[in-house]
Amino acid sequence: MEYDESLAKTLLVSDHAFVVRVYGWHPPAISLGWHQDVSEIDIDAAATAGIDVVRRPTGGRAILHSDEVTYSVVMVASQKGVLSVYQSISEALTRGLRALGAPVVLEKSQPHFPSLYRSPSSVACFASAARYEIQISGRKLVGSAQRRYARPDGQEVVLQHGSILLGNDHLRIVDFMKHLDGDQRVRMREELREKTIDLSSALGRVVKSEEVILALRKGFEEAWGIVFSANGGQEAGETAAGRGAGIV
Repeated sequence: MEYDESLAKTLLVSDHAFVVRVYGWHPPAISLGWHQDVSEIDIDAAATAGIDVVRRPTGGRAILHSDEVTYSVVMVASQKGVLSVYQSISEALTRGLRALGAPVVLEKSQPHFPSLYRSPSSVACFASAARYEIQISGRKLVGSAQRRYARPDGQEVVLQHGSILLGNDHLRIVDFMKHLDGDQRVRMREELREKTIDLSSALGRVVKSEEVILALRKGFEEAWGIVFSANGGQEAGETAAGRGAGIV
């Protein structure tokens, strides 16, 4: 994620091709949103379980990166607002996930975040869905967060991260939330189970990260009219707007 941020900062002073990256985590880690209070997470319990705790440069709430695929997009906003960029990225992700057979749809409503964040369950990103986030049958499949950086020319650089659930290991984040008793953990785990879904459960088979990565590449190429280079953007293909794209 630090590398994602470095790519975003490169775009502050250049017109390098925008980049889509996909990756996994070893060991598993909990990433906190940029402004999230670290005291909400039991770091010692996470360490005992072999789980790192990091702070990502994007917003949002805590995510347990385990049995999932993380994506990042770094691009110039080109005068598009936050929700417009969310929608554009989500439509590309949706096209790729549908190619796997997942009946995904985009969330249409937007929660009132100040009220939402007063709930103990709000510590976890997957406890709620924002507009244009990706769901199956009303249950959240992809959690995403965005950050913007101002360029000298008045444009903005967007860095967006997201987590695509392959299995249900994300439910374990409840074990690392502070200030909860046993009953509260049980209730919160059940709430997350009801509000979320993973690809393996949705498709009735084990879904591997490799097939998801290939599907996402196809989804972005079709939705955005681009051709990814094979080396992270050094030989970028052309988009409808004439800009290149790299995938790593």
